[in-house]
Amino acid sequence: MNVSNVPAGPGAPFGPDAPGASLPLLATDEEAVAFFAGVADLDVTDPVPHMLEEGVRLASGARLERFARAASGDAFCFVDEGGEERPVVYVSLDGEAGPLALGLPELVRLCLVAPWWRDAPGRTAEELRAIADEDREDLPDLDRRRDRVARALGFDPAGLPSETMALARLMELSRELVAAACLVVGYEGDPLDPLFDAARAHPYPIRWP
Repeated sequence: MNVSNVPAGPGAPFGPDAPGASLPLLATDEEAVAFFAGVADLDVTDPVPHMLEEGVRLASGARLERFARAASGDAFCFVDEGGEERPVVYVSLDGEAGPLALGLPELVRLCLVAPWWRDAPGRTAEELRAIADEDREDLPDLDRRRDRVARALGFDPAGLPSETMALARLMELSRELVAAACLVVGYEGDPLDPLFDAARAHPYPIRWP
């Protein structure tokens, strides 16, 4: 299976062919670095010290290319060969992994509108709303910063997906074709736990005020 050919799905609010950011911009634009590394916990400025654990690989045998890290050492990886249009998989040091996006532009949009996406699995709509509200209390200029960074990276802020759509997209990618193509195994060959268990996840869409 060529995971690069997995479709974005009908009506997807964003996709791998959308114009947008490149890794150099995420690593060099001052505001982008501050937002993605400081708010969304996605740092492309120095991923080298955070290598994947030995033996961690894709079950398909395709390439798993780490390109960014979280503060914890978790890894953001491209799948297979190609450029920024490739699917993105998140590999956690806690033994979890799963697809986040079909292409870097989709990942950028997810981090812009829901930088707290790691808190989504298993939480209720009310709990997620509380997390989003806490983020805005801690960063009262969050929306303004997001819009500035979006423009710097070539995105129209008015065209960004809602938080609801972004989280629903994560659940969609956790199912069937995409999840199977992006399956990550550990050094003993056993699959890592799913990052988002779609079977147990809170149903979407979530209605935000």
